[in-house]
Amino acid sequence: MADKVRRSVILYKNLGRINYKEGLATMKNLTKLHMKSTESKLQAPNTLLICEHFPVYTTGIRDKSVKDIDYLERLGAEFQYTDRGGLITFHGPGQLMCYPILNLEHFTKNVQCYNKQLEEVGIRTCKKFGVVAKRTADPGVWVDDSKIAAIGFHVSRWVTSHGLALNCNVDLSWFDHIVPCGLVGKGVTSLSVETWKNISVEQATTPFIESFQEVFNCEITQVDSHHETEMKNCEKF
Repeated sequence: MADKVRRSVILYKNLGRINYKEGLATMKNLTKLHMKSTESKLQAPNTLLICEHFPVYTTGIRDKSVKDIDYLERLGAEFQYTDRGGLITFHGPGQLMCYPILNLEHFTKNVQCYNKQLEEVGIRTCKKFGVVAKRTADPGVWVDDSKIAAIGFHVSRWVTSHGLALNCNVDLSWFDHIVPCGLVGKGVTSLSVETWKNISVEQATTPFIESFQEVFNCEITQVDSHHETEMKNCEKF
């Protein structure tokens, strides 16, 4: 009998509801671990971060189209430039944020393939709730002409950061103040809108992780004290 192909292991950590800058700092620390491990021949752990954010509008660092930052902040949200791809969008409570910090050397070393894999994770998660979602010529995951999941990531030396935002029961009125992702005439939807049920981030997390395992052919393991020690040892190099 042929030996089974060993699946990659990804550590999973749920950060809960946090400030966007806190999530950004955690991402950067993990990407630095990967860069250091490449130089020192150690292997930093591939990690999947799940969280929610307090209200924040974010955009890619090359996006110069945002003119009303003060207005957006007066609404009660923060504003943050990031190094991800894409234009302005909103993140807030009721939105499942997925930040995979992966070395694509251990998966498929292709940025376009990685993008399609993230889309597929979103599509499969929606399907588990009976929602038919799809990919289109526009970025993200769609239900008809409304986006249900936004995708924007950064890749440096094959290490990924940022990722995917899946609308669960987020207040969609926050999107009324922007043109999400710069796509004029397109709508925004959520799992709760599409199912006529209140689908929380907590309810969507397990189906999302299952979908991620299926698409990336990996084993996702909760971070424990042993893994935390491994991460700290990597930081010393």
